[in-house]
Amino acid sequence: MSFKKLEVKWASVAVLVIMPFAAIHAQKYPWLEQISRQEQLMLGCDNLGLGSKVKLNVTELDHILVDHNHKLLYCYVPKVACTNWKRVMMVLTGESYTANLLDIPASLAHSDNSTLKLSQLSPPEATSCLRDYTMFLMTRHPFERLLSAYRNKFMDSLPSSKYFQSRYGRHIVKKYRSSPSKADIESGANVTFREFIHFLLQEGVTTNEHWTPIFNLCRPCTLNYTFIGHYESLSEDSKTVLDMVRAPAVVFPATRTGHTKEYLRQYFQQLSIYEIQHLYKLYEADFKLFGYGLEDMLGYDLA
Repeated sequence: MSFKKLEVKWASVAVLVIMPFAAIHAQKYPWLEQISRQEQLMLGCDNLGLGSKVKLNVTELDHILVDHNHKLLYCYVPKVACTNWKRVMMVLTGESYTANLLDIPASLAHSDNSTLKLSQLSPPEATSCLRDYTMFLMTRHPFERLLSAYRNKFMDSLPSSKYFQSRYGRHIVKKYRSSPSKADIESGANVTFREFIHFLLQEGVTTNEHWTPIFNLCRPCTLNYTFIGHYESLSEDSKTVLDMVRAPAVVFPATRTGHTKEYLRQYFQQLSIYEIQHLYKLYEADFKLFGYGLEDMLGYDLA
C-alpha cells in the first residue's frame, strides 16, 4: 500500500477540502482524523506483511452490504453497532420506510434478506461496486468487542444468548471446566470468562463472526475502504458517512451502552499475562491496523 493509494481512497471526499472555512470548521475536520486512520491501516498492513494483493473471491464477501441507491458499501462487524447500521441500510435501500429506526426489530435487521450482500452479486457487478462505491467499516477495541460478545452471548437471557449457550456454552463447559456438573453441561449457561478465553486460545477466534477479527471479516488490507469509523466516535463518524453519500435525513440511534469498557480491567485481571499475550497475538492485526493498544487496560502496551 502507498500514500498514492491514500489519495485515491479520499478522492471521493476531496471536495471537503475546498469547502468554505465556516463549513470546514463545522465539520470538525473529520478528514484529518481519517487520513491518520488510513495511514495507520496502510502502515499496519505493510509492517505485518499483509499488504500484498490477494485474489478475491466475491462469494466470500458476505459481510459487505450493498446500497445501490447511494452507491454505498458497508462491511458489518458484530458488536460494533452493526444492528443500528443494518437498520440504516434498510432505510437507505428502501427495505423499510420508518422514520424511527428503532421501530425495526433487531431480528428483522439481522435477517438474511434484509439487505443485499456483495456476495450475492455477479463477480463483474461486485467488482464494479468495489471500484466505484463509497465503502466503509466501523472498528472497536478488539478486547472491548470480545468482552461485549461474551457478556451478550453468555451472560444475557435473550433468545440469541440461549442459542450461543447451547451451541458453544455446553461445549466450553464440558471441555474447559474441571469436573463440570451434568446440569452445567446440559445448559451451557454459566460459562466463565476465563473458560471462554481458553476456548478461543485452543480452538481459534474464527469459530463465530461475533469474535472473528475484523481483519478476517472485512479484508481491510485487500479492499480499498473509503472511510474507517471508530466505535469511540460512532455518532460523528456515522454522520460523516451519511453526509458523504448525501443520504436523506436519518437519525442514527444512540447506541445502548453496556458499559463494557468499564469492565475491561475487571475481566482481564482474571487472565495470566501469558494468556493476554497469546490472545493479543490472535487479534494483533486488529490492534495494529486500527490503532488500538493495551496501555489503558494493563498500564503498558505489548510490543
